[in-house]
Amino acid sequence: MSSAPGNREDCVPPDRGSEDVTLDDSGGDIASTTGRQELEMCLGNNEIKSRAVVKYSAAPPPTTYALLQEKTDLKLPPANWLRESPQLGPAGSTVLGSSSKSKPFSSFGMAYDFIDSIGDDVDVVSDSENIKKLLKIPYSKSHVSMAVHRVGRTLLLDELDIQELFMRSSQTGDWTWLKEFYQRLIDQKWQRKKKSKEHWYQKAILSKFLYYSINGDGAAEPVPDSDNTDEGCGAEEFGPSWPATFTSTASDSEESAAHKESLQEGVPMDSKYALGQVASKEQNLTTLFNEGENSQGLRNDFVRNILWTFEDIHMLVGSNMPIFGGGRYPAVSLRLRDNNKPINILTGIDYWLDNLMCNVPELVMCFHVNGIVQKYEMIKTEDIPDLENSTFSTRVVKDIAQNILSFLKSNCTKEGHTYWLFKASGSDIVKLYDLTTLCEEAAEEKCQNPFTLPVAVLLYKVASNMMLKKSQNRKHYGTIRTLLLNCVKLLDQDRHPQIIASAHYMLAELFQLDEPPEEGAGGESLRAGGSEDSYSDEDDEEDPEDLPEDSDENGSFSTTLDSQDDSKAVAIIKSVGELSVPEKYKSTHQIRPIYAFPVSQDKEERCRHVLSYVLKGLKAVDGSIKKESDLPAADPNTPIPLKYEDGSKAVEKGIALLLDRAGPFQEDRKHPTRSGMIPGSWQHRMKLQLFFKASKAYYVLSDAATNLLKYGRALRYIKLALQCHDAYCSVSSTLHSRVLLFHSQCLSLCGDIQLMLAQNSSNRAAYLEEYSYQTREDQEVLHSLHRESSCQAFNMASDLATDPEYQLFVSSKCYEAAYELLTSGVVKEHGPEQLAQVLKRLGNIRNEIGVFYMNQAAAMQTEKEVKKSVSIAEQEIWKKSFSCFEKGMKDFEAIEDSTNTSLLLCNTGRLMRICAQAHCATSADLSRGEFSPEESLYYNKAIDYYLRAMRSLATRGNHPAVWDSVNWELSTTYFTLATLLQDYAPLSRKAQEQIEREVTEAMLKSLKYCDLQTESARQPLYQYRAATIHHRLASMYHSCFRNQVGDEHLRKQHRSLAELHYSKAVLLFLSLKDAPCELLRTLLERVAFAEFTMAGQSSSGAKLKTLTGALDILTDTRHAFLLIHKELLEDYTETDCPELTRHLDSGADGTTSSGLNTIEVMKLIGVFEPSFSFLLLQLVKLMTAMKRKPSNKDEELLKTYKNVYSKILRAEKTAPLLSRIELFLDLLQQLTPKTGSGDLGASS
Repeated sequence: MSSAPGNREDCVPPDRGSEDVTLDDSGGDIASTTGRQELEMCLGNNEIKSRAVVKYSAAPPPTTYALLQEKTDLKLPPANWLRESPQLGPAGSTVLGSSSKSKPFSSFGMAYDFIDSIGDDVDVVSDSENIKKLLKIPYSKSHVSMAVHRVGRTLLLDELDIQELFMRSSQTGDWTWLKEFYQRLIDQKWQRKKKSKEHWYQKAILSKFLYYSINGDGAAEPVPDSDNTDEGCGAEEFGPSWPATFTSTASDSEESAAHKESLQEGVPMDSKYALGQVASKEQNLTTLFNEGENSQGLRNDFVRNILWTFEDIHMLVGSNMPIFGGGRYPAVSLRLRDNNKPINILTGIDYWLDNLMCNVPELVMCFHVNGIVQKYEMIKTEDIPDLENSTFSTRVVKDIAQNILSFLKSNCTKEGHTYWLFKASGSDIVKLYDLTTLCEEAAEEKCQNPFTLPVAVLLYKVASNMMLKKSQNRKHYGTIRTLLLNCVKLLDQDRHPQIIASAHYMLAELFQLDEPPEEGAGGESLRAGGSEDSYSDEDDEEDPEDLPEDSDENGSFSTTLDSQDDSKAVAIIKSVGELSVPEKYKSTHQIRPIYAFPVSQDKEERCRHVLSYVLKGLKAVDGSIKKESDLPAADPNTPIPLKYEDGSKAVEKGIALLLDRAGPFQEDRKHPTRSGMIPGSWQHRMKLQLFFKASKAYYVLSDAATNLLKYGRALRYIKLALQCHDAYCSVSSTLHSRVLLFHSQCLSLCGDIQLMLAQNSSNRAAYLEEYSYQTREDQEVLHSLHRESSCQAFNMASDLATDPEYQLFVSSKCYEAAYELLTSGVVKEHGPEQLAQVLKRLGNIRNEIGVFYMNQAAAMQTEKEVKKSVSIAEQEIWKKSFSCFEKGMKDFEAIEDSTNTSLLLCNTGRLMRICAQAHCATSADLSRGEFSPEESLYYNKAIDYYLRAMRSLATRGNHPAVWDSVNWELSTTYFTLATLLQDYAPLSRKAQEQIEREVTEAMLKSLKYCDLQTESARQPLYQYRAATIHHRLASMYHSCFRNQVGDEHLRKQHRSLAELHYSKAVLLFLSLKDAPCELLRTLLERVAFAEFTMAGQSSSGAKLKTLTGALDILTDTRHAFLLIHKELLEDYTETDCPELTRHLDSGADGTTSSGLNTIEVMKLIGVFEPSFSFLLLQLVKLMTAMKRKPSNKDEELLKTYKNVYSKILRAEKTAPLLSRIELFLDLLQQLTPKTGSGDLGASS
């Protein structure tokens, strides 16, 4: 077959196969100008639906055929015979009309051009001649020999000319195994059958008739020599040809150019899967067809490609039938018949199917006798089945089509296998063989099958096309994976490294690493393979003889073969008559479960799949690069030692190199890479894609390990990810923004891991073990990386150090590098969200480093034996910590993170308090000196930072936990400042009154931030602090009242304030269950205050009233003694030795197991007893000395006082603490019902 480049190029649409061709009103190849009209025919009760859509046409619009005059002699050639004609198509291809010979790879040419339709939408792709031959099987005794290939749900049918094949095998030695098999089991006396002279005569007559029909002038040109013509027609034009054994791939220049352009955009991960220029420079293509000048490879040379829907069967067919236009009919087909020979049923079916496929409504028949034209007759397409002598049922033809398709689909289940559908001449039995399996049994190379390469390329193209579809649902991933695995199995890595590398890259791309696998319908479809037609992988299958029966519901066909001749057949149709029975072969698609797409919730498992395919792809690429001698010898089993340097200089040098690598632009590479790759070659582009995919897989593995707290493993994986990126940078001339964005993610994760390692230094041994482990797969990937780069640019970031400070520093540098990447010009617009995350991480790491230095400063204070002046080392640490906090605050402020900003302000406040503590003055005898100005300065700075933190949060509702923390710290700082001022008053610098004012102000501010209302874990602490503040203020006013002389108004004010704060302190301590000592001390001070007040009174009545009030206060101590008694009892109960129950008061440090400080209790009792005795004695004296006669109540009260006083005097001072407290409780109980109302205790 020869092509007509000029005509085809004029008619081919720019994107061939991408859309349907619609013809204008001037005509076309179909009856409808839209190309989509359904043609329905009604024959009695039968109705057949047929629709033909022209997908591509190389023919010009139909023109009117020339009506030949009667008696025209067709044996004489016209002047234009065998010359190229736009109407008939390329000379030598359509010159024989509908009887032209099928090419052995015609279906592949169509499949390549209409790749979108392959795999799912179309059931069959084939030459129209093959379709007609199949549908005529029950009516014809002729032999049928076809090659069948499966791609997804699509079957590709091609004529398999055994005669021609064996003629070639005798010359080349190929296919010897098939020839022997054929002779042994099918035709023992095989010999080449020659076609008769009558056959060639009829072909020539038809050819001349068609040329007359388009010309009409037989004398215009000289007639060529008839002998040469016959030889040309017979030997070249009509004879089938077979290809030599394949040694390389087929190229598709149109796709190559398009994909090359897409790949050169610099985005190796744009999900572009292109075969591109399949053959490298070293792989010169061999011709797939050996026809001299007419060689066509795998091109689609049909005049038109039609998507034909016959009932429910969708077929992509190629047709070369000439179509003419005439009169009121926009399209007719032209036929030549011998008037002496009636039309038989085979011819009728032939004409009818041709017209259906091309949607031609009319048939024009020219009758001749011995080459002399007799007459013309026009027949409608729907009337063809009813012609005399050729009547047939269209419904039966439809059943035949459905049965054959079901038979083939149910048995041709393995993608990549070549099936042979064979029916011997005169036989009623149709057999299906698996030639691939037979070839393997014959121990011959897979390249001996000439269909191997076209099938592999088609599998690749279909999978690639499915991957490229933006709207493609992930449910097809199982199908894509099966296509690619079968493609790889068919190819030899040495001959076809590019297809194999690209296929493995696509297999890796199937595993989505950015998000978890879909659940629900999507997940189920992935597990089920995503296609109703599933194909078993060869590794999971048994031999054909061991397989269970593959049968439909009716058991119409069987793989159980009794005869020796049929033992190798996959399936058999025992009688062609069965094909006419409706639904005899139902397509149930009960095919063995497929290679389900492996969906795993385990990220590590998915990443390992990806890395496995990436490694195979890299091996294919590396194997295709010839420059091996320049590479250093490396053992993939031996990890490559990497240098490690400590010290800040090495770190700075490393980070500078890191940022150089991460730069958005580098100089264009014109020279070969380290491994010898040429920039722009397919190896170069593929390695970029594979390196990037490997980097992503290792990133996901690292992230998963981080979530599992396996930080050593996480660091190892992120190191590999960064090494992949380093190799990528070494090969790539420019880095696309998407690569830089991903690289910044890697650096951020590396920073996270180093931070976690610093915070979990106790598990360092386990992390080191995880970090040191390496799988063989990782070693091989690293070996491939080292072919392009030393992979040491990011060692500083990913090495496992032993110093937490160094790890924190490395972490911060990783974040800084990521930040610099994201703020560079190329990436700035693409990653605003990522930039915010990096800034947050930067702020966090700076806070961590600041806290680290702050803790160091605090530790230095505790280690100092004698507090001297602040050292330079301390000041340097403060500066480092403060600098980190300041930078962190700026980072958080840049992303308006008020919560974290307030936390850093809070930490800065804590640092100021540490600075204040460091400036604490110490005298020579190690006693605490006066409160220094430096302390005051730093405490006030701390207060300022805490107030800024409060303002940053604005309200508690924004973040209650942080608000409460800042609130507590602020209250604590005010309280500490006030207590230091009060306890170590700077009297050398300030007046007493000024100090008192400052103490009062600080105490009241601390009290302001004591949150007594909110229920929280800190509420008891706030209550204790508030009680302590009131107690301290009361003590201060008590002291002022005692020491104040002269100003009576001021003394009265101090007395009133002391009473107020004492009463509030008592109420707060009473609400606490764990502060009995503090309550007792406050009450005793209050009693002392009453005693001092009494001392200044002169009248007996006033004194008596004051003493009675003081005794009321003292009786309140009963609550404190009850708490002390309870704790002592608990402590004594826990003691085993009964002796200790009476004698052991406390531990060596004076603290019981319950936390009670018994030494403090003894001190307080030492104050309580004298005060109690003094009050009772003074009361007895006053009441005895009263002039007025005492009432019975007074006498009874006096008696009680005397009784209690006498018991106190007789009490043993050396008695056990528990006994003494029990005595006090008893005495206080006696006084309780007899005392006054206790109003004095609360009066001012």
